[in-house]
Amino acid sequence: MKKYKIGYTTGVYDMFHIGHLNILKRAKENCEYLIVGVSTDELVSSYKHKKPIIPFEDRRAIVESIKYVDKVVAQDSMDKIAALDKFEFDVVFVGSDWQGTEKWNKIEEDFKARGVDVVYLSHTDGISSTILRDKLNE
Repeated sequence: MKKYKIGYTTGVYDMFHIGHLNILKRAKENCEYLIVGVSTDELVSSYKHKKPIIPFEDRRAIVESIKYVDKVVAQDSMDKIAALDKFEFDVVFVGSDWQGTEKWNKIEEDFKARGVDVVYLSHTDGISSTILRDKLNE
């Protein structure tokens, strides 16, 4: 795989787990500088209709402490083109579970027109914040 200059990825990173770490590690292996957008509590509530268990500032601090991450920014919008305009990355990394979806097919098309690649990284099976949340409620 080509080594990119500036990479960008986003997530909620609630109840940080090995799947989160794997995505950040794989992203950093493929770029010189990795920017990570951590979703704000308000953004998460707007589309998931539930609040993260870990507050935004704590999630941000956790992600900032990961050695693969060069810069953490607040993701307060789902508009990926606005993020591109602001952070000028040349690749966006996203979990492979989004590949082929209508939403990401459109984002890929928009990014391709701007010379930005979309790289899908494999999902770590058997772990997610939703799985952890469900286990807490058992």
